Amino acid sequence: MLTYEPDETVAHRLDPRSKLAVQMGFAVAALARISPRALLALSAVAAVALLAARVSLARALYAYRFALVVLAIAPVVSAVTLGSPWIDPAAAVTPALASYRVLLILLVSAAYVRSTPVRDSRAAIQRTVPGKAGQLLGTGVALVFRFLPVLLADVRTIREAVAARLGDERGPVERASRLGVLGLSRAFARADRLSLALQARCFSWNPTLPALAFSRLDAPVLALAAGLAVSPLL
Repeated sequence: MLTYEPDETVAHRLDPRSKLAVQMGFAVAALARISPRALLALSAVAAVALLAARVSLARALYAYRFALVVLAIAPVVSAVTLGSPWIDPAAAVTPALASYRVLLILLVSAAYVRSTPVRDSRAAIQRTVPGKAGQLLGTGVALVFRFLPVLLADVRTIREAVAARLGDERGPVERASRLGVLGLSRAFARADRLSLALQARCFSWNPTLPALAFSRLDAPVLALAAGLAVSPLL
């Protein structure tokens, strides 16, 4: 799974608010009905984002491998018909393009995750969204970024433990149910421990967050974000 890694790349030096603006603008542009030429341009933007954060395409695709399976299923299901000719390739074009647009959004988010500390993400959200709503949203994002890798590690541990006991020789339904029950049990136990740890550390809804400041490097990035956001209207 992709996580933040300290580095000196261009993406690391950007203000997190600029990177969030690019993500939102990119999502607006990608989810709109766009031409193949515009889709090619968005692909180039996603490639530049990965390059700026020094994330290889193979690593990003591997991190989203489970999402890729879901994205690949949609065109296949759309192409299958209940009668002759049984498979209609033309019906899979629109779902395939939609899946590809979602994939581009995931690639841009991979560059953000790799180049942005969790505390900076929380600071960017709380200083952009005022009041309790921003504090709640910032806290939620910070907990997800920190808690999700732990849960994924627990799932891997459970799968390895089941395989060591020859559980991988059982049927798929039984394996999935066992993994689901044990995974949920471990998640609830983690949540209880997290709640206790937050209380022991006097968790604050409004902590001292790191200082954020725009630089000259953020100006073209913000212009790109604005351009992406208004591109569906052009």
